[in-house]
Amino acid sequence: MLVLRRQKLIERLEDQSITILFSGTSLVKTADQHYDFFVNNNFYYLTLLDEPNMALVLIKGKNTQRSFIFKEFRTPERALWDGELLSPERVKEISKVDEVRNIETLEWFIQSVTSSSRANVYGKLSKLNLDLEASNLNSTAYKFLAKIKDIHPYLQVGNVHMDLAILRMIKDDLEIKAIKEAIKTTNTGLNNVMKHLEAGRYEYEMVAHYLHMLNLENKTESFKTIAASGKNATVLHYVDNNQKLGENDLMLFDLGVYHDHYASDISRTYPVSGKFSARQKEVYEVVLKANKETIKMLKPGVTWKEFNEFATKILIEGLYKLGLIKSDEEYRKYYYHSIGHFLGLDVHDVGNYEVALQPGMVVTVEPGLYIAEENIGIRIEDDVLITEDGAINLSKDIIKEIKDIEKFMAK
Repeated sequence: MLVLRRQKLIERLEDQSITILFSGTSLVKTADQHYDFFVNNNFYYLTLLDEPNMALVLIKGKNTQRSFIFKEFRTPERALWDGELLSPERVKEISKVDEVRNIETLEWFIQSVTSSSRANVYGKLSKLNLDLEASNLNSTAYKFLAKIKDIHPYLQVGNVHMDLAILRMIKDDLEIKAIKEAIKTTNTGLNNVMKHLEAGRYEYEMVAHYLHMLNLENKTESFKTIAASGKNATVLHYVDNNQKLGENDLMLFDLGVYHDHYASDISRTYPVSGKFSARQKEVYEVVLKANKETIKMLKPGVTWKEFNEFATKILIEGLYKLGLIKSDEEYRKYYYHSIGHFLGLDVHDVGNYEVALQPGMVVTVEPGLYIAEENIGIRIEDDVLITEDGAINLSKDIIKEIKDIEKFMAK
């Protein structure tokens, strides 16, 4: 699988090129403490390695291709303090590369393989490709580029970030399996939340009940959990999570899990009392209809514009019935985001939104309505796999029907 991923990338690259992707570094927090390391997702996608101070090097040369991992070699003394790193043998076993070398020799290696004396091995390597993400100018790749420009000014520099984004849009079986496992843990966490949901508690207590189940499975959040009660649920990225729950409140949860680096992203809305009021049911059913009907219409060839417009039309129709709008243009007062996004290694995964849906894509479907004057915020979000025949709701086991929610909470 990994070799195939790398081969697909190599096929998109020019001949006589060298491509380097970095795993990233562990950032200093304070004194001798570091933030938790989070591997560069493009590096992980091509290697399945999760360790700082690594580089993947791919050479597409004269009638030959070669793959290398450059890694840190830790001294025995340092290992006593910080632990062992993966051995070269284990790195090669996981990543399926041809060779493993010391990261300290990377610059020398580039100079060596791009010199005229080595042209008989790979041919003249004239292009250096890096993963240059525009939103992360402090990345290892940009720092390396600044250095390499001075040392090798003759090398033409290319950017493989969009090439990898296009490849990552289509998930293979290994990726889909990981997303399913992340969703499964999310379901476990949400069920535990519903068991403890009651008036007088605080939003952060509900987060604790969710995280407790993740901790039991040694999993982490894929993003900071949104646990918004009452009017707080009308704020899309509410993260204070510090308000007391009222008896008549709805509570909106937007949360996810990482499993083997792949994310889930789920939203559910529950009544704190265990029972929806008549008005809450009316609004909820509009959002639920948009969620379910939109999932049904997804298939290869549907554009993101069609995807959005389909869901928006249902929500607009619902807003008229709810007596909240008198013209179509007013809907933005109550629905102010798009219907979904790509999902994968990133929660908002990389991809080209100008491309129509294709089999293998995983997207979110997350309609919502936010009525601040009524203290009602409702969002229902599922993770959906596009297939040759339509779409599969990967999170279908996370209950969302009113009767199922009320029945579960009544227990």
